[in-house]
Amino acid sequence: MERVRDLSELPKAHLHLHFTGSMRPTTLLELADKYGVRLPDALTEALTGGEPPRLRATDERGWFRFQRLYDAARSCLREPDDIRRLVREAAEEDIKDGSGWLEIQVDPTSYAPRLGGLIPALEIILDAVDSAVRETGIGMRVLVAANRMKHPLDARTLARLAVRYADRGVVGFGLSNDERRGMARDFDRAFAIAREGGLLSAPHGGELAGPASVRDCLDDLHATRIGHGVRAAENPRLLRRLAERGITCEVCPASNVALGVYEKAEDIPLRTLFEAGVPMALGADDPLLFGSRLAAQYELARHHHGFTDAELAELARQSVRGSAAPQDVRGKLLAGIDDWLAAPVA
Repeated sequence: MERVRDLSELPKAHLHLHFTGSMRPTTLLELADKYGVRLPDALTEALTGGEPPRLRATDERGWFRFQRLYDAARSCLREPDDIRRLVREAAEEDIKDGSGWLEIQVDPTSYAPRLGGLIPALEIILDAVDSAVRETGIGMRVLVAANRMKHPLDARTLARLAVRYADRGVVGFGLSNDERRGMARDFDRAFAIAREGGLLSAPHGGELAGPASVRDCLDDLHATRIGHGVRAAENPRLLRRLAERGITCEVCPASNVALGVYEKAEDIPLRTLFEAGVPMALGADDPLLFGSRLAAQYELARHHHGFTDAELAELARQSVRGSAAPQDVRGKLLAGIDDWLAAPVA
């Protein structure tokens, strides 16, 4: 059997992880029992059986089903202790996968009704991140994301809130949910507020919709990173633009297959993006629903796309360079990547 380096020991940054979707299955089951929440049968069966639920979001019905499962999980986060537990466990899972820097994405409006309002909800989340950093040693920050299914004025409110807490651990502003709904340009003012406040712009694009959605994120929202972005592979000119501007695409392979963006792992255009010079940061997206965490995304690149250890190390470097990590953290992670690659294969 061919010997290969352990990808869980490869230092890396994790730039695409959603808050509720980061939960451990056992934690969700415990919280559902605690609060008497009846989870959808498909979700319960998946959590207890160890297999992710069968999802396909390429049509409206499929996306609604995915969102229903996600909302059910989110309804089990009701108290500050639940938030602290989720954040600490997300940090612990990332550390096991070699992550030294985690940017977790959250829309605090989803938790505000049970946590005393929008500001208290974000403060509880940021306090939980501070605690997780102290307890685990991981570098960790927050990316506040607006929901493109809601009114753009809501996004502006969130952008102002994100800027207000930029000195408390918020590093970026995003736009999530079904990219087929709500035009990017409708949210341009919210992203301008975030940029003027020093936050990076990381909207979702190029997942369920095609290359045009990536282009809209660049033109209308001045994105510095793209959540997903894989559909840019369908447009060589757009690939060149991403490469020339050094725009990092937060590619989530397991998620792409689970949601039906691609039929199988081999179809994901990782090679196309990599060879075009587009920076990538592999991410787990929602491990609760997709069944795999960060290191597994690198394993997929190795086993289904033939990435060598040197190429996997370069992917890890790209994740670090695309992050909001301070220079000392970047330097430590990049040195660790070099050490991983230089070490003999066990």
